[in-house]
Amino acid sequence: MQLDIVVMSKTGGRDHNEDACGAWSSPGASFCVLSDGLGGHNGGEVASKLVVRHLLEWFRMRPACSPEAVAQALAASNAALLEEQSRVPGLSDMRATAVVLAMDTMDAVATWGHVGDSRLYYFKRGGIVAQTRDDSVVQEMVDAGYLPPQQLRSSPHRNKLLAALGNEANVEPHVVSKAFVMEDGDAFLLCSDGFWEYVEEEEMERTLAAADTAGDWLGALEHSIIARGRKGQDNYSAIAVWCRDPLESADAEPTLPPGRQWIV
Repeated sequence: MQLDIVVMSKTGGRDHNEDACGAWSSPGASFCVLSDGLGGHNGGEVASKLVVRHLLEWFRMRPACSPEAVAQALAASNAALLEEQSRVPGLSDMRATAVVLAMDTMDAVATWGHVGDSRLYYFKRGGIVAQTRDDSVVQEMVDAGYLPPQQLRSSPHRNKLLAALGNEANVEPHVVSKAFVMEDGDAFLLCSDGFWEYVEEEEMERTLAAADTAGDWLGALEHSIIARGRKGQDNYSAIAVWCRDPLESADAEPTLPPGRQWIV
């Protein structure tokens, strides 16, 4: 399986960017990570970058794509964040969300996991077939029937999280129970809440169908975010992944060749 991977991270209406995202590829696997930092006095920015760098380094040393590997990687990055909290005065309150996508390009299977409200969407034949569930108070209220699903984007309590890296030593990430088989034309979207807040799922599917490249898709989605954004809007970040059959795209180069790493 050949992958096109495009990474985007913007400040939005804020003075600095507390989001971070990155990707790393080996000859037989690719890994994508996105994190949204929480905490004052630059703590959020430190937390998100630490989480992304630590997760990518973990996979670089252990390039496994199993659910167990994703869970172990998230637990290890949580431990690294807790250690940094205790080591650096003023950073004890920093936290971060995380969403991880691990793809075995030899066997064409994908696994993912997350903590917090940064999301992953999986598209097959143009439609969303799986997405992560937010670790948030509003998500719990929607699931219990106390709020309509639309409140996930508009509730004033949307940013109240029930879980994040850096909260406790024994974090319990949400990881899919088994790997998903990737096919030609499949796509993934990893995004922070500042991104999905402005883009409905129907629009994700519609712009995916109209796009020629992963970069075009992200550009169309960003156009909607900019058009709908408000003063002081949150940072917004995303990673788009397109899956291609290497036999049908023999002349196309992967956007992230083996051994390369991007961190934004």
